[in-house]
Amino acid sequence: MSRVKLDAIDRRILSDLQDDGRMTNVDLAKRAGISAPPCLRRVRALERDGFIKGYHAVLDAKSLGFDVTVFAMVGLHSQAEADLVAFEQRVAAWPLVRECYMLAGEVDFQLRIVARDWDEYQTFLTRELTSAPNVASVKSALSIRTSKAQPGVPFDLPPLAAG
Repeated sequence: MSRVKLDAIDRRILSDLQDDGRMTNVDLAKRAGISAPPCLRRVRALERDGFIKGYHAVLDAKSLGFDVTVFAMVGLHSQAEADLVAFEQRVAAWPLVRECYMLAGEVDFQLRIVARDWDEYQTFLTRELTSAPNVASVKSALSIRTSKAQPGVPFDLPPLAAG
């Protein structure tokens, strides 16, 4: 990322797009207090510099038949960089795994997995996840409900105190 310093207008644009990625450039410009052409240039620069990674729709998994969300905590036998990368590459190929985080601490990775039902998850667990090379342990936690799912970052935090 070559653009390190974001001004108040950039932050406003990012905050507004994070809240509504379908907002028109004209509406975005109005909210940012600038005209549409420079707003579009700023958005393109924010995309180019990697501050905006993409745009997507937030879908309702249950409405689409995915009734089960499981968080799997995965421990590996080896944490050598090549083994970590190999596991991450394997995870990238599994469609049921929607998020993967490498962690510091007791477990090596946390996966968020969606499945149509518990049987589909168990099949994935036994045929793919636990049988994958280097996997030492998997602990599953079934999600009961989602209380908060807010993507992005909190733009409304007060600035950090200097010192």
